[in-house]
Amino acid sequence: MAFTPFDFNEAIHQRREHAEEGLRYGSPVIAVSCQEALAVLTVRRTQRKVFEIYDRLIYSAIGNQSDIEAVRLAAVDLAAREGYERSPDDVTVQRLVGFALSPALKEVFRDQFRAPSVIRALFGELGDTPDQDVFYVLNYDGEFSAHSGAAAVAGTRRAEEAVRNSLEELGAAPTIADALPKVLEAWALGYIVQAERDRDEEETSAVDTSSARLAQTLREELAHARVEVGILDRLSTREARFRLYAASETEPLVAPYTSPPPATR
Repeated sequence: MAFTPFDFNEAIHQRREHAEEGLRYGSPVIAVSCQEALAVLTVRRTQRKVFEIYDRLIYSAIGNQSDIEAVRLAAVDLAAREGYERSPDDVTVQRLVGFALSPALKEVFRDQFRAPSVIRALFGELGDTPDQDVFYVLNYDGEFSAHSGAAAVAGTRRAEEAVRNSLEELGAAPTIADALPKVLEAWALGYIVQAERDRDEEETSAVDTSSARLAQTLREELAHARVEVGILDRLSTREARFRLYAASETEPLVAPYTSPPPATR
C-alpha cells in the first residue's frame, strides 16, 4: 500500500502529540544568568536533573529518563571529542546543539520505525560576563532556540512563556541571592500553568497565580520533593566551574515553604 504525504503528515502529528503528552507533567527547569554564576534550578523527587557537560556547559531536561540520559551521554561524548580533537575553545553550546544533537533528534523524530524521543532539553554556556552567557532549548523534534539572560523548559509552551515573562522582573545580571527566590517562584508558576491543560487561550488569565497560590504550591510540592540547584561559577579559578548546591545551601531558599505555616487566629 502506498504511503501518501497525508499519511506522513498524520504520522508526524501523532508522534508530536505523543511527545507533548509525555512532557506535560515534567518538573520545569529554569536557568538564569547571575553576576557570580550561571544557575539552573528545578524541583525533583527522584533522579538528579542538573549535569555538567563540559568545563563551561551545563544541562538539564524534562521527559523520559532514558531519553534525558541518552542526550546527556551523547553531549558529554561529543564535547570531550571536540575538545580533544580541536580545542576546548571550540566546544560551544551552538556547535553541540546545532550541528550534532539537533540533527540526531530530527532523524529519530521522522523515522516511523523508531519511537520518538520524549525530551525538552536546556543547555547553558558560561561566558566571561553575564551578557555573554548563552542558553539553548532543544526539542524532541530537533528544533532549537537560543536565549540570553534566562531560559526555561516546562511541560507546555504556555508554561514556558509564563516563566520567561515572570523572570523579566529580575533585570540584567542579578546576584544569585536575589535571583534564586524569584526563580523558585517562577518554577511554581510554570508548574501551575502547565497543569491547567483544559483551559483555552482566553481563560489563561483566569489561572490563579497569586503569591498565596505560588506559596501553597511550593509548600505542597516540597513536602515530597527537593530543590536542585546547579551552577557554573563565573568567579572560580578552576577549569571545572560546575557544582551542585549542598542541602545546607538550598535550606534558606526552601525554608519559607518547609517550615510550619504561621498560626491564624
